[in-house]
Amino acid sequence: MKTAVVILAAGQGTRMKSTHPKVLHKLAGKTLLEHVIDTSNQIKPDKTIVVYGHGGDRVKETVTRDKLIWVEQKQQLGTGHAVKQTTEELAGIDRVLILYGDVPLTRQETLVKLSQSENDIDILTVDLNNPFGYGRIVRDERNNVSAIVEQKDATEEQRKITEINSGIMSVNASKLINWLDRLSTSNSQNEYYLTDIVKFAVDDGDKVNTTKADNDYEVSGVNDKAQLAELERIYQQNQAFDFMRQGMQILDPRRFDCRGSLIFGTDCLVDINVIFEGRVTLGNHVTIGANTVIRNCIIEDNVSILENCVFEDAVIGKGSKVGPFSRLRPGAHLIENNHVGNFVEIKNSRVESGSKVNHLTYVGDSEIGKKVNIGAGTITCNYDGANKHKTIIKDNVFIGSNSALVAPVTIEDNVTIGAGSVISKDAPANSLTLTRSKQISVDNWKRPVKKKS
Repeated sequence: MKTAVVILAAGQGTRMKSTHPKVLHKLAGKTLLEHVIDTSNQIKPDKTIVVYGHGGDRVKETVTRDKLIWVEQKQQLGTGHAVKQTTEELAGIDRVLILYGDVPLTRQETLVKLSQSENDIDILTVDLNNPFGYGRIVRDERNNVSAIVEQKDATEEQRKITEINSGIMSVNASKLINWLDRLSTSNSQNEYYLTDIVKFAVDDGDKVNTTKADNDYEVSGVNDKAQLAELERIYQQNQAFDFMRQGMQILDPRRFDCRGSLIFGTDCLVDINVIFEGRVTLGNHVTIGANTVIRNCIIEDNVSILENCVFEDAVIGKGSKVGPFSRLRPGAHLIENNHVGNFVEIKNSRVESGSKVNHLTYVGDSEIGKKVNIGAGTITCNYDGANKHKTIIKDNVFIGSNSALVAPVTIEDNVTIGAGSVISKDAPANSLTLTRSKQISVDNWKRPVKKKS
């Protein structure tokens, strides 16, 4: 059986009070329309057709999923009219699954049930305590569906019905095309209602079935930013509980956000208000402190991240401790067993194993060797106003506090930089180098040794 998914995404969404098309508003870092496409792709349809209208060029430029068929609805004349624009693309299709670009949380399992239905029409419904605004499922004395009546066209008795039409339905393709040709605008909105095909099916003696959604949120659309926020929280809590069932410890699932993909190992712990964005991988035994943002990062085993950190496009090697108040910018790579602490910023730099950058320091465009200790207030001056330059710090170097390393510059093995120095020339190995008045180097200088207590 060949299946086509038709996604209606032509609406303007005036209640969003935005210049953006409604379907381009984001939930968990992904547009509403992309949520619908990605979920429907999991049932592997033969075609996915998106009906676009308002802001169509922007929608097509933003949503770049492969193998989409775009069909324009030039006039906004109702849902039936929107689906009718797709009929040329339905040649050879047996089953049509009709979805909405602003209903992002319908589950894959629900779509599978609908797509596999053998009824002429199968409608996704749900019972609501307050069904105001929704079309009602009207049934006959045998409890069979006889019609769908829109809120504005319903009688007082019909408005008491709590089973509502979600708009999502699965339809026999050839019959759908026939029914679309029979639609008229004889209703309060002067529009072509897609729901009128149910009456045609009943009149023709065809099989009309309903499938009830397990959760209200599966059929909830986004009409304003308050509803968008409500669905964001539902989505995030669903993710959080799923991750917890897989073994992650989340201290408060109500204050958790994953706006992308998250892969994690065993015994990971996430405190409150942590935000994951993009593609994030956590190893085993990773702990993440509160109020931390992690975007497109790899964090290896046994890493401890303290509170209030921001990481982007970085790699944190095993056994490292980072934070609080640390920032790792794109290209930061901690190899292993590193310490990065309070108000430290690292960008486009590789820090070898055992090195420490603990306080009030900026490291940019640098290569830092093994067992280096960088004192508080140190700055690698990597930008001359026009070009970036590299700082190289080799193994076992000690950088005194409040030092500035003016790139390009190399600090050789076992160098000690005196506190308060501005280093603009290469420092030779095994030396004490400082520039309190002028830069001097002391050959074969012996570093003080910690006395045993």
